[in-house]
Amino acid sequence: MTFTKGMATLATAGLMAVSVAASAETVLNVATAGSQNMVDYVKTYLAPKFEASHPDVKIRVFGTGPGDAGSHKIMEKLQAQKKSGSDIWDIDVAVVHQKIGGEMVQKELLANYRSDIKTGQLVTRDTAKNALGTNVDGYVMPMFHSQTAIAYNSDLVKNPPKSYDELVQWTEKHPKAFGYNGIKNGMSGVSFVTGWIYAYGSDAKTLSSSDYDANLKNSWAPALSKLKQFNENVTFTPGNAGTLDMLNRGEIFMGPVWVDMFYSWKDQGKIPPSLKLSLIAPGMPGQPMYYVTPAKAAQSELAREFIELATSPSVQAEGIVKRFNWYPGIDADHVKPELDSASWNKLFAEIGPKDLATKGKSFPIGPYFNDIKESYEREVSN
Repeated sequence: MTFTKGMATLATAGLMAVSVAASAETVLNVATAGSQNMVDYVKTYLAPKFEASHPDVKIRVFGTGPGDAGSHKIMEKLQAQKKSGSDIWDIDVAVVHQKIGGEMVQKELLANYRSDIKTGQLVTRDTAKNALGTNVDGYVMPMFHSQTAIAYNSDLVKNPPKSYDELVQWTEKHPKAFGYNGIKNGMSGVSFVTGWIYAYGSDAKTLSSSDYDANLKNSWAPALSKLKQFNENVTFTPGNAGTLDMLNRGEIFMGPVWVDMFYSWKDQGKIPPSLKLSLIAPGMPGQPMYYVTPAKAAQSELAREFIELATSPSVQAEGIVKRFNWYPGIDADHVKPELDSASWNKLFAEIGPKDLATKGKSFPIGPYFNDIKESYEREVSN
């Protein structure tokens, strides 16, 4: 996933040194987890837009690093301020990963604000309500959705599999032509394995939104045995980029990828136009990044206005879809009028909004996610 790469993490001490109002200007402090492109997006795209309509406001942006660790730093900062009894916290808007967003709601660190912004009603995906089993309805606004899918060479695969069942049959007829990176070398492979469990073990709704049942993993033995047999017909790739590299070189004809990474490579000419995408049934997981505002933000009203701008159809079209090839955080049908046909078709011609609504799944809650990885290591890798 591109938003978890190439970021030198900000020292926690630097984040704690933030001053709410260092000058006569009103300062809106925005902290974002993710890679440098996330920080640059807020600093060079969103901030100037907001400041243009709010001439007395200055946006101050801080990056906290890639992955859940970057989001965790933001949570730790807010926990410390809550514990200190401070009436005003010095982060106004934060961009965090799905898992940590849920934890922040559980720890009562966030304001319930989505019903207060006009764009709140434009969200339709369940990730705005459920963050890996935690009810986050009202507390989060999706910035974008990342998604995994199956990339395939359309010159060589005329009728790509439409389901995991069809994929199994295809690999039996074309051994070693499908490749993925297992569960240790990148999240596209982890996503593929998770989708496998959704298909043959426990369904996505159970694993993503139900209370944890430690015994449920014991029912996955047939699914894991089937996966071990499936792996005998596949090629293992060295990572997310490695899967795309091998597809580009023709060493494999098919494999799971992150959609945004796929289209970014396509834009750069690093993979051929013949490579296309399919989201197979019953589905594969992805995840959103969330805009949140802390419970005691100094500039809570401005924070809401900032998030409303950032999730408006025009900004979602230009900033999220066209710049990054991410799926929008709001319903795609609200974004479509803001996009030229070429930009819309590039992202949605192969995997449309209906596909995303029915086959775009969440990752499991933490305990089930750990069970999947541990079961794979124990039952499939050995």
